[in-house]
Parts: sequence; structure tokens; C-alpha cells
Amino acid sequence: MKILLLGYGKMGKVIEQIALQRGHHIAGRITSANRHELPGINADVAIEFSKPEAAYENVKFCVENNLPVICGTTGWLERKAEIEKLTHHCNGTFFYASNFSIGVNIFFRLNEQLARIMNNFPDYAIQIDEVHHTQKKDAPSGTAISLAQGIMQHMPRKTSWVNHTDAATHEVPISSFRIDDVPGTHVVNYSSSIDDIEIKHIAHSREGFARGAVMVAEWIQGRKGVLTMEDFLQF
Repeated sequence: MKILLLGYGKMGKVIEQIALQRGHHIAGRITSANRHELPGINADVAIEFSKPEAAYENVKFCVENNLPVICGTTGWLERKAEIEKLTHHCNGTFFYASNFSIGVNIFFRLNEQLARIMNNFPDYAIQIDEVHHTQKKDAPSGTAISLAQGIMQHMPRKTSWVNHTDAATHEVPISSFRIDDVPGTHVVNYSSSIDDIEIKHIAHSREGFARGAVMVAEWIQGRKGVLTMEDFLQF
């Protein structure tokens, strides 16, 4: 399989390593410096891990040119609905996930199940903490936003999230921390005067994210539409 890498930072390099290990070919490596080369590359699938300011145009190009695209870039989601509409219009293939780690997606499910239970216990205050490396441009992380959305889905009294601790009763507070060489840590805490309940996911490296993205690239061949990790994992 010929894989086009849109973005060639730390994640792009790990994705390349995993892809080569699994017998695939890298058709191209696109950054802001050589984006003009994009129309001339022949690939079976694109994996997009670039920057928030580049992601929309990268994904749009792929959808318009019938190239299945898998995107893990966060920080641009205010335009995601436009891409989804375009995907349907072009009969294209667009796969987005805030996190491609299998373990994180299991964590998402645990978070939703815990929110269902805790919906009956409003005395517990909710807090999400996320820690990433200092090179991460956006805050909060896409994974933290997905966690907040999972809580809101199963806890009707929570209708929005904020990126600070001074939250109103209807808000889910998210605290973001940036520390050197931290691939990603996410904590969901329910706290009362009596006790705390906490679930946590700690990534030890970028390999889990990269491996998941390459596995999705293998799975997506021949599929159409707007797809997610739930489609891939069949939860």
C-alpha cells in the first residue's frame, strides 16, 4: 500500500517507521515547504498529522481528489462539518479521530460508562486533566475534548466544557499542562467531600497512536463516507 504522509513531524516519522515495518511504501512526505508537490503524488491513502492551520486544506485536497484521508490533527475542528459535507458530496472517504490509540479508545468507552453511573450522583464534581509535550500547539487536547463530549452525552446537566477550573455547574472543566517529553496523559476525576473516583490513561510513547493510524489505513481501503474509530473497532 502506498501511503502519503501529510505532515512529517515527530508523529509523521513514527507513522513512517510503523508503516515500513508492516510492509507499506511511503509515496510522499508533505510539509509546508513542499506542499506544491502534493498534486503529483500517487498514493492509495493519506495520513494527516500536520498542524491545525494546515489540516483543513490538506484534508480538503484529498477528499476532492478521491484520496482516502485519515486525519489525527486537532485544533481545526470548527471546520470539520465542512469536510464531512464535502465528503458526502464527493462520495469520498474521510476518517477522523482525536486519538488513534486502541487503549485511549477503550478509555473513551470507560469514561462514557462512568458518566452514565455518575449522572445519578450530582454531589461529585468533575475535572479533566490533560498533560502533553510542549510542542503541542492546541489546548485542550482533542482527546480531552472527546472525553468531555462523552461525559456530556451521558450527563444531561453538563452542556459544555471550558479550559479552566473555574467552571459553572453546567460546564465540564479541563485543565491543560505542557511538559517536555510527555506523549499524553489524561485523567477524569469525580471528587466529593467523602472520596474521589478517578480513571487515567498514560501513553508511554507515540507508537500507540502511530500503529493505530496505520491499522486504520489498512482497514479503510474500499470504504466510503465519514468514518470514526467506532466504525474501525466495532464497539
